[in-house]
Order: sequence, then C-alpha cells, then structure tokens
Amino acid sequence: MSNAIAQIVDTYVRLKNRRGLDELMMHRQRLAVDLKSRSSRGFDFSLPIGKIDEEIAIIEAGLTRLAADAPEPGATRLR
Repeated sequence: MSNAIAQIVDTYVRLKNRRGLDELMMHRQRLAVDLKSRSSRGFDFSLPIGKIDEEIAIIEAGLTRLAADAPEPGATRLR
C-alpha cells in the first residue's frame, strides 16, 4: 500500500495539489486516531497503525517537497 500512496503523493506534488495532500493527510490521521482508540479494547492493531504511520510520513515528505518547490512570497517570476 505504501507504494500506492507514494505514487498518489508524487502525482499530487507534480500537479501542485496542496489541497489533495492535506485531505489525504487528514484522512490518514483520522484513521490512526480511530485505530489507536480501538487498540484498548483487546485487539492488536499495531500492524495497520504502523502502515498508516508510514503513509503519514510519505505524505509529510510530499508536503515538504511541495513547499520547497513553491516560489518565495514576493519573488518575481522569470519568463
């Protein structure tokens, strides 16, 4: 699954789709919170929580790449 997320993130970065990355991040964070709250009920969700944490790290890296590619505020664009 991480490879699929990496491809999705790469596409969002290439298209400069910050909103898509933000929504993807929020969704994964909600999943992580939900699974972590269910872990106290006697089920072991450590594997899916670990995978979601990996995906969150991939999305964070994509957001960092997107921010690095963004022009500085007030910078002039050369044609």
